[in-house]
Amino acid sequence: MSHAAAATSTIPGSKAAVVTRGLRVTRGKVPVLRGLDFSIPTGRITGLLGPSGSGKTTLMRAIVGVQRLSSGSVEVLGLPAGHPTLRHQVGYVTQSPSVYPDLTVEANVRYFGAMHSKGRAEVAEAIAAVGLEAQARQKTADLSGGQLSRVSLACALVAHPTLLVLDEPTVGLDPVLRADLWERFRSMAESGTTLLVSSHVMEEASHCGSLLLLREGLLLAQLTPQELSQRGHSADLERAFLLIIQNAEDGSAGSPGTVPPQAGQVPESHSTPESHQTPESTVRS
Repeated sequence: MSHAAAATSTIPGSKAAVVTRGLRVTRGKVPVLRGLDFSIPTGRITGLLGPSGSGKTTLMRAIVGVQRLSSGSVEVLGLPAGHPTLRHQVGYVTQSPSVYPDLTVEANVRYFGAMHSKGRAEVAEAIAAVGLEAQARQKTADLSGGQLSRVSLACALVAHPTLLVLDEPTVGLDPVLRADLWERFRSMAESGTTLLVSSHVMEEASHCGSLLLLREGLLLAQLTPQELSQRGHSADLERAFLLIIQNAEDGSAGSPGTVPPQAGQVPESHSTPESHQTPESTVRS
């Protein structure tokens, strides 16, 4: 029996941007993802949450088409993950910033924008969106870690992707900038962009419309932040998540990956591998 949530249908009236069926990834003899079945709705922010080592990055790599699958399938925007048609539609920002250190911020964004036939206006817009106008002429080698993360994000935003996959995008950022980025993400979702954002910080779950809770390669639940709070009997989302984990391990919540129907439940680069290989974290569109 699959340990994943049986949630392959979408919210009424919405279309799934991502659908996985029986997704398994194994490294050697070690299972990393263990039979995941779920869908991600279009035009919403979906949070991918779980402790380090739960399989979040591997799942994101599978969705953008750079991870070899042991079995199962991943469909993205109606096509198999990694399909050449998705090059200009899927943006991917890895956890470790990957930009050219000898180029300026503007030159990096312009380079990746050119891959998607974007001009100066789009480049300037992407740089402004991450708050780096003052650093646009600086070489990225001279920037802080948080600024490098923002350059990487700008290189993804410049393509205006339909699906944006972000691996821990707020790590190392100050609270003000984190709030600004989440506001930007909300604006993008309202405009129709689908975002999948991973984090191990449960407080960020409140910014998402839908949540995927992972642990040890299992999908424990797919639900909204409000439903997480209700099921975990706590307004503290981290405490609620810990209770769900405990219930799954105790067997008191049924099979670890089985999610009861819920109201509102949906029943590592900036470019595709073919369009760009180095650095890895560029728009995967």
